[in-house]
Amino acid sequence: MTTRTRFAPSPTGFLHVGGIRTALFAFLVARQAGGQFILRLEDTDKVREVAGSREHLIASLKALHLDYDEGPDIGGPYGPYIQSQRLEHYRQWAQKLIDAGRAYADPYTPEQIQAFRDAAQAEKRAFRYRDHRPNNPPEWDGTMPLRFKAEPKSYTYHDEVMGDVTTSPEVVDDFILIKSDGYPTYNFAHIIDDAEMNITHVIRGQEFISSMPNYLALYEALGLPRPVFAHLPHIMNEQGNKKLGKRDGAKDVLDYIRDGYLPEALDSFIATMGWNDGTEQETFTMNELITKFSLSRVQRSGARFDEKRLLWTNGQFIRSLALDDLAGRVNDFWPDSAAGADEEYRQRVLALVQDRLKTLRDLGGFGYFFAEPEINMELIDSNKQLKKLPEHERRELLETAHHKLATLTDWTPDAIQTRLNELLEITGQKPGILFSLIRIAITWAPFSPQLSDTLALLGRERTLARLERGIAAFSAA
Repeated sequence: MTTRTRFAPSPTGFLHVGGIRTALFAFLVARQAGGQFILRLEDTDKVREVAGSREHLIASLKALHLDYDEGPDIGGPYGPYIQSQRLEHYRQWAQKLIDAGRAYADPYTPEQIQAFRDAAQAEKRAFRYRDHRPNNPPEWDGTMPLRFKAEPKSYTYHDEVMGDVTTSPEVVDDFILIKSDGYPTYNFAHIIDDAEMNITHVIRGQEFISSMPNYLALYEALGLPRPVFAHLPHIMNEQGNKKLGKRDGAKDVLDYIRDGYLPEALDSFIATMGWNDGTEQETFTMNELITKFSLSRVQRSGARFDEKRLLWTNGQFIRSLALDDLAGRVNDFWPDSAAGADEEYRQRVLALVQDRLKTLRDLGGFGYFFAEPEINMELIDSNKQLKKLPEHERRELLETAHHKLATLTDWTPDAIQTRLNELLEITGQKPGILFSLIRIAITWAPFSPQLSDTLALLGRERTLARLERGIAAFSAA
């Protein structure tokens, strides 16, 4: 049987790392088996639907290269792939349950049902709708909710992540199949859709485990084969004490792309939240993930979201890119001052700073390669060593550096480094003081590539002019 997996989000907001991980794992299972990965939009909750979410979900998957084989925007043999366009399918299956005596119209008002709940709570017993099942329900005409008529029993199933699970008869209840607005519930619709679309693997979050007894009862009542189940543990916040939410940094996944994170870095990081291949390997290309991924190696406990590890992962992937590839990705991240720069010079800057980039947005901090930086004495005052140095000593050190560098004719990184080392001997200063002072006077930035490389790229004339400007700034101070 061909492996077919699906990602079936509701268009109720942006997609964050939890949803993306579900999609990624489903994608990997399908690709590893040479099967199909399907996108289906579950839009039956019209109250919670957010305008633009459909387009956003599709854009998010495409941005992370999770290319689906069938979906709402590309079609496929089992469409439509939007639940609100499949209402007739659900009505037909609902009628089968009615004809078999396994579904009935719910005649109660919300107030009556709440009264049943209140009574159960007062008596300190669990509320079950089947305890209030009407003796002579009216014929279902679509204006009332349609409920499943449960036959409580114990079920056992295997979960690829959680292992073998046995459920209790007490938790099987008469749940709603179709609401009074004509839309099916998730509990009903996803089972019908999965069956009609030949889905072989259902991969989703662990919050659905509690509903499994009802799902299994419905599979049985409809005579449908069970797919393979895999329930993924929650992604926890950085402290590991609660499920990751928007307040804990669960950002829109497209915001990460806009902030300069690479799609492949996000894929690798998200895949390794709760999964590993049993080795010490920390980053994975998509091809490696497809080859090595296994649901059996997904951990059962929650995976902690670690922003620092994401940043480290992104830096690793940036450094691994060929320069031409990197150049093609940074067009939107150059500082404004680079706009009129010659392409060959920009390429040289990119080659020099590549190893220092943690995100593509960091490229904006290297504007001093293209324009005169603004003098910022706070960089001196916040430096533990330089702030102790008297003004006249700072000026004298820069004057000595200017004098020695001005006599250098071979303006290459190696020759510059040799001259800088000579300056250490002449001044008797430590590299942490002398080199930091020169670097700040040249860049007025909190960090830069190696000093000799930076000066070589800036060029002799620009370097000497900036040293003169630094000397003047310290004189004025």
